[in-house]
Amino acid sequence: MERIAVDDVDGRIGPAAVVRGLTEPLGLTDLAMNYYELEPGDSFAYAYHSHEIQEEVFYVIEGTATFETESGDVEVGPGEAVRFGREELQRGWNRGDERVVAIAMGAPLEYGESVTLRDCPACEAETDNELGRADDDDAIAAHCTQCGTETGRWYRGSMPGEVP
Repeated sequence: MERIAVDDVDGRIGPAAVVRGLTEPLGLTDLAMNYYELEPGDSFAYAYHSHEIQEEVFYVIEGTATFETESGDVEVGPGEAVRFGREELQRGWNRGDERVVAIAMGAPLEYGESVTLRDCPACEAETDNELGRADDDDAIAAHCTQCGTETGRWYRGSMPGEVP
């Protein structure tokens, strides 16, 4: 058995005010698990995305999360869960005025290839992106795989306005 206090887990850089990876602290081997606190305008993910192998489940504890999907937006409120299958495109946001607190789980732990679609101003289109450490190493940056343009940058903690 492994037991942790979520508040004792260090946060990491992400598209939400608070992102705490619970996978390693709990010693999970077959399931990815993350804790999120989203301020208004924050997102669960860096991009509209899908995973080749992994399915994802989001359980909302507080607030209302809005998920962009191929068939339109879906709102998920407190005490509700939503599941996205393998290769199903989605991105979750806090479009409301109140904080969203949620747990995200993905299985299997490995997600295979990912599609990460973001608007590229240089290509004037939604393109696949690669994520990695930014040059200053205190941020995560997304770059268009077609032209190399940076399409977003994230820092630890809450960012003003809507995250990129």
